[in-house]
Amino acid sequence: MAIVFQKPAGLTDAPLHYCPGCTHGIVHRLAAQALDELDLTGRAVGVAPVGCAVFAYNYFNCDMIQAAHGRAPAVATGLKRANPDSIVFTYQGDGDLAAIGTAETVQSAARGENITILFINNAIYGMTGGQMAPTTLPEQVTQTSPYGRDVTHTGMPIKVCELLATLESPAYIERVSVDSVKNVKAAQKAITKAFRYQKEGRGFSFIEVVSTCPTNWGMSPGKSLEWLRENMLPYYPLGVYKDKFAGEVAKP
Repeated sequence: MAIVFQKPAGLTDAPLHYCPGCTHGIVHRLAAQALDELDLTGRAVGVAPVGCAVFAYNYFNCDMIQAAHGRAPAVATGLKRANPDSIVFTYQGDGDLAAIGTAETVQSAARGENITILFINNAIYGMTGGQMAPTTLPEQVTQTSPYGRDVTHTGMPIKVCELLATLESPAYIERVSVDSVKNVKAAQKAITKAFRYQKEGRGFSFIEVVSTCPTNWGMSPGKSLEWLRENMLPYYPLGVYKDKFAGEVAKP
């Protein structure tokens, strides 16, 4: 019987621990598939910090390093500078990347480090119980904003792609989603381009994936996708926010 679909070689056989309806598994697949397609899995080193993806080293079939909360871009910078031929990526959530790790994220982008950051934005702290995150939407209910996020006290949510796009050094910044087949395909292209840019030495690449958290949102998987489309995508528009090499032919 001919095989028409199988998991990427860049993923192990370990069962995923994520909640039903969580999109981490989809993004894991897309990242592994991109590394396989570009023949980079054997050179790849992933950095997983604290958060729901803390066990990413069980799933990616490449070298992995555990970083302290928020410090993945700093660890990735050291890895890449010490081993320039490695393909180094971080896999981070919004609480990790946009809160405790804000400085590491912004400074690695400002330096134009030749690394790839995969940023999962589900507008809430997932692993630690559903607290308000820097990306939590106005009036969104969380464990620490039971009456909804009050922006008069907490400020507005941080739009990370827009923030980083103001910097001169980043090579490629795009926001995608994995809520539909069409968007999954677009996300695959974006993640593949990000790794290709690193392979070609073009500099810092950043892919934000607008995602769901059915458990902490208190919704079914199906309802969470609807909520994402109705609430998150209007506030976090999909698209390319910076591409310094748009239109150029890929290097051989």
